[in-house]
Amino acid sequence: MAIQWFPGHMHLTRKAIGERIKEIDVVIEMLDARLPGSSANPMLVGLTAVKPALKVLNKADLADPVHTEAWLAHYNAQPGTRAIALDKQNSAPARALVEACRVLAPTRGISLAKPMRVLICGIPNVGKSTLINTLVGKKSAKAADEAGVTKTEQRYVLEDGFYLYDTPGVLWPRIIVAQSGYNLAASGAVGRNAFDDAEVALELLSYLKQHYVPALEARYQLGLPPGSVAEMSDEDLLAAIGRKRGALLAGGRINEQKAAEIVITDFRTGTLGRISLESPEEFARWLAEGKQLDAERTARKEAFDVARKAPGRKTRQQRW
Repeated sequence: MAIQWFPGHMHLTRKAIGERIKEIDVVIEMLDARLPGSSANPMLVGLTAVKPALKVLNKADLADPVHTEAWLAHYNAQPGTRAIALDKQNSAPARALVEACRVLAPTRGISLAKPMRVLICGIPNVGKSTLINTLVGKKSAKAADEAGVTKTEQRYVLEDGFYLYDTPGVLWPRIIVAQSGYNLAASGAVGRNAFDDAEVALELLSYLKQHYVPALEARYQLGLPPGSVAEMSDEDLLAAIGRKRGALLAGGRINEQKAAEIVITDFRTGTLGRISLESPEEFARWLAEGKQLDAERTARKEAFDVARKAPGRKTRQQRW
């Protein structure tokens, strides 16, 4: 299943970013620290490529710290880019953001005549609104654990000469990395009606079996020999979790939907522990594979269009 989600307001957001970027000094892109590659919007690269970029790995308290350090090093090695990690323990997130932006644009924000103008953007439900509420000290931006809450651009003053423009969360028209679709769905960045919970939970368990067996064993207490969880099929593991947590239907059958919701919720809330769903190397491999498949798909479509328009080929009306 290919997970796709691009509501109408996202088209408007893309257009608004394209207009606003002309007067922006620094672009802050909020990323989910558990899936930085998948939560980085490739559409923004084309829109904001000419501006210095600050990558903020949000929800770092939920992510594997080893992976987070690897992602920070990955982004900080890129020209014109800085990266910082934020979590609930950050007592002064505004100071961290302002200081990072001033490093990227040292001539801005030094006076009211030359204010620092910053655009903050990112995918849905990555935590932008919650962060902004923390920065300005009051609930100015709508925040909810649901994708697609903010739908219009808003401006905030963080301090004298520092203006922050917020935009609605936006995904991209077509997700070409299959694993990214599952990771985004697991994180809550995709609308609820755009994916099947059971399928996402199975993909999530498949990854956790490879990298976080102790976390699965500690959370679900399935009563199995140590390490044996890794040998189970994804379906059997989901069923075992459902049985252990009482997700049952009449006759003792497993309520797969309920079991899937349990697994996804445990990941989103951090109940499973600090988990990351991708490393820079893994995502680079997935992206290369996705681009290759996308190129092949495009080539097949072009070949079909050429054949369909070839001289002598009858149209449907002509055949009738």
